[in-house]
Amino acid sequence: MARSKRQERRRERARRELAGKGWTVVLVGLLLLVVPMFLRGPMLAGLGAALRPAGWAALAIGAVLLAFHHFADRTAKANRASEADSASASRARTEPVLDTGTASPSSPRQGASSHAATTWSAAVFAEIEWRRFEAVCEALYAQAGFATRSQSHGADGGVDIWLQSQHSDQPRIVQCKHWQNRPVGVKELREFLGVMTSHGLKSGTYVTSSRFSSDAIAFAKANRIHVQDGEALLKLIGQRTPAQQAALLEVAYEGEYWRPTCASCGTKMVERHSAKNDGSFWGCANYPRCRGKTIPKARA
Repeated sequence: MARSKRQERRRERARRELAGKGWTVVLVGLLLLVVPMFLRGPMLAGLGAALRPAGWAALAIGAVLLAFHHFADRTAKANRASEADSASASRARTEPVLDTGTASPSSPRQGASSHAATTWSAAVFAEIEWRRFEAVCEALYAQAGFATRSQSHGADGGVDIWLQSQHSDQPRIVQCKHWQNRPVGVKELREFLGVMTSHGLKSGTYVTSSRFSSDAIAFAKANRIHVQDGEALLKLIGQRTPAQQAALLEVAYEGEYWRPTCASCGTKMVERHSAKNDGSFWGCANYPRCRGKTIPKARA
């Protein structure tokens, strides 16, 4: 890909040089034709007569060079258009058709709410994907007066949200886990404690749409990790004003809220089918350029 781009740049420079030479020769030809018109005297008139054929020849050569440039430029544009069409057709052949239950792939999947929820409940967490869950958590902290910072994809070092309070110089970190039926255990809390230690922080917050195991809760208390499960999160949202709760719903149901986001490159994932496992899963739309982790449909 990089080599083809370099070749295209070289061809573009060659076409520009060809056009420059063509216009230069044309200008020289015009000068050879115009200048003799101002020459007076027998000797100068003879010189002018000798220059005219050279002027016409220069005009002809310049016209040929410009014609070559015009043809090369049109050919290059046609090739770029053809390559773009071929790439689009290739993507259309290789990417699977989404089984959304509707005519538009950007519409919610069959059985999913089209932003039908007007109040907060555990069903909202079940309908949205992991990135929407993180966005809701970040918006919730922003409503509480924190300055927030996050990233939509890529390596985050175990920190989903950075919080900064005007009442403290030390930042706070938040880890979000969008799980449904699986509890967050000690293993996840121990990894988060390692992240806290690496940043020199003595406390942090772990949020999940699911629940925490009893061992995980005990570990969190012993290591100054504030935990919030789905029930506690809903209770916190319920303490917001109706306008704030509505704003959080807008964040939750933004865009294709039901389709998972690739954690590696940030694009929406597509449904793929596996003959080996006799089932379907979510995979990155940019595969094989992006080899982000796949997500089983049951988890999504």
